[in-house]
Amino acid sequence: MQNAELTVTEENNTASEPMILAQNLVKIYKTRDIEVLALQGLDLTVERGELIAIIGNSGSGKSTFLNMLGGLDTPSAGRLFVDGRNLFELTNRQKELYKRSTVGFVWQNNARNLFPYLSAMENVMTPMLLTGEKNRRERAEHLLEIVGMSHRKGSRLGELSGGEQQRVAIAIALANNPKILLADEPTGSVDKDTADKIFDIFRKLSGEMGVTVVIVTHDVRLSKKVNRVVAIRDGRISSERILREQYKDVFSTDTISWGNEETQDEYVILDRAGRLQIPEKLLKKLDLKDNKVTVGFENGTLTIRNPQNDDSGKTQDNTD
Repeated sequence: MQNAELTVTEENNTASEPMILAQNLVKIYKTRDIEVLALQGLDLTVERGELIAIIGNSGSGKSTFLNMLGGLDTPSAGRLFVDGRNLFELTNRQKELYKRSTVGFVWQNNARNLFPYLSAMENVMTPMLLTGEKNRRERAEHLLEIVGMSHRKGSRLGELSGGEQQRVAIAIALANNPKILLADEPTGSVDKDTADKIFDIFRKLSGEMGVTVVIVTHDVRLSKKVNRVVAIRDGRISSERILREQYKDVFSTDTISWGNEETQDEYVILDRAGRLQIPEKLLKKLDLKDNKVTVGFENGTLTIRNPQNDDSGKTQDNTD
């Protein structure tokens, strides 16, 4: 079944580059009466074959960024490289080829993923018509096997549960052998067991097959299993969470409460201008009366204080 194998090929001149490199992305949505600043200088690097989750409150900019990665939106300023190519310098024809062959998209709304009048097999085969894949049926069967849906290959949309539809949607997104898979809230409408199965698929695609997987999610359990989680706040990367070593490779155990246990270490991110966003829970502890803080450097440690609690009332800077 050589033609049905899911592989990722890389050009020699791009293999050493990151899969995603975002630099100072800005996005402004304008109407007659209002301007909305969705991204405010977002910087992010994602390595090839990495599985990464993006989290953030509604309106933080995460879906805007995902749409840019998918070639569905363009920035007001900044640059975005995927697989060594600047997406915003592509011609319309090049962008269509990019969306067809480099990136796969799994939408939260399954109606956008599947044709209701086609079987699961036919749905997976459909994107292959655009690339002239000769062994469509063989490859579709293999992809359905990867996502655990080969036994439902003859079923239509209305005959599948929400979780089954989502797994077929992943197979569809993989039909044209993309290098990057984008998933928008892939577990938002499924139960815990199905969410675990979907996460296992993503881990397999990333770890065994080299597909770069980017997930936007509000699912706390899912995000706490991912090796690297990027938080977006007010259009910028505010922090990153890295999975602690003791939690790696133990995803199937029932002894861990993934929704409640602290499985990751959180790091605040400095942007290219040296700015950082202090986590909201720490800001609340500062109990600020306005937006002013004092900053100091004491014994190798950067300190941030509430001026009302600082005896001197002045910025401390022991950098000598």
